[in-house]
Amino acid sequence: MLSDVGVSSLDELLRVPDAIALKEPLAVPPGLPEIELQRTMGAYAARNDATKYTSFLGAGAYRHYIPPVVPAIAMRGEFLTAYTPYQAEVSQGYLQAIYEWQSYICVLTGLELANASVYDGATALAEAAIMAVNATGRRAILVSPAVHPNYRAVLKTYARGLDLTVDELPFPWGLGTGAEGTTDFSALEAQLADERYAAVVAQSPNFFGCIDVPAAAARAAIERTGTVLIGVVAEAMSLGVLSPPGEWGAHIAVGEAQSFGNPVAYGGPYVGFIAANKEHMRRIPGRLVGRTVDGSGKLAYTLTLQAREQHIRREKATSNICTNQAHCALCATIYLAAVGASGLRRCATLNVERAHALAERVTRVPGFSRRFVSPVFNELAIRVPQGTTAKAVLAALQEREILGGVELGRWYPQLADSILMTATELTTDAEIETLATALGSIAKEPHVVRA
Repeated sequence: MLSDVGVSSLDELLRVPDAIALKEPLAVPPGLPEIELQRTMGAYAARNDATKYTSFLGAGAYRHYIPPVVPAIAMRGEFLTAYTPYQAEVSQGYLQAIYEWQSYICVLTGLELANASVYDGATALAEAAIMAVNATGRRAILVSPAVHPNYRAVLKTYARGLDLTVDELPFPWGLGTGAEGTTDFSALEAQLADERYAAVVAQSPNFFGCIDVPAAAARAAIERTGTVLIGVVAEAMSLGVLSPPGEWGAHIAVGEAQSFGNPVAYGGPYVGFIAANKEHMRRIPGRLVGRTVDGSGKLAYTLTLQAREQHIRREKATSNICTNQAHCALCATIYLAAVGASGLRRCATLNVERAHALAERVTRVPGFSRRFVSPVFNELAIRVPQGTTAKAVLAALQEREILGGVELGRWYPQLADSILMTATELTTDAEIETLATALGSIAKEPHVVRA
């Protein structure tokens, strides 16, 4: 093997390039007694000042209350040390947990089946697009620009490797006032006429927080042309109060369930989901857990479908890169079981109320206004005063220990004067007032307005 790759030894194969090799040994300190180690690590933790900041960040990663029962159960050794279940007979408890996760996702999305989770919402969308291509034989995907930019980036990466085309739907940016902030589906029938597209991808609430559901005419055009409608849900909490994707016509629903019992955790790990109608059962990636009875008539759980390359011939696998985020899905399952249907609905309602409280107070600050007027869930786009930029306002807020939101110009140059702000059930009236007071002060600072 060494000869075939053109090296003479294993050391040569594994040699670290001089440009990045260590020039001296790592300065690893000696071992410490446990008590002293705790003090040392506590001192390191105290240097992190993130907890002092008031946060209005969102954009696909959301702060929500996590009931203590979630870590109490999820961190038990029976779950924490259990390997991803490959054989039904070794892990009945974990298989039951996954079955319940699938059941919750089906109820929340209004679709007939769900898989055992995937890595995150972005990869779930990419996998769903592949499902649509396999179902239709077509080689193009039509995506709304209001779908999360990171999701679209991952989709395009997958598409490039598979020689798929990704096109975008029209979106009226509304640089004036009164813009809706939703996708323009009016020309969808004409776009689908040549039957080039395997799927239409829409997100609701979309990246700007706006409720963005295709109208009846658009859904009818999708059905007539045999196109797959993929509904994206980047904020799973919205499923507690909004119509599920299955009800508004989605054949496949994908999204991110981090909001259910998983902390933001600096970007991960998260828990993606894919749900679909039965037509796509044998195309869905990963695994499906089913419930049955054993030879003695006792309840049993089993891997009903195992369409991964570990189980079947590689060329027959529906996914070769599907990671089962079983423990994250377990946290989400415990969360949903703990809060129940009424608790989830109440929490989702609080998110709507908090977003409207944020919008009402911020737009009373002179110079600040809503970019879009459509109903929102828990985040919204706020336009900063004329003559400044969102980047400058956010920098000024950070100096005041406020993380004011996300600069939309980072992904949408035409929205460089807008900030995506988020409020969840954890956002207090006092925090909103602190933000509004700071914005009022910043708007009067000449160096910010000129930035």
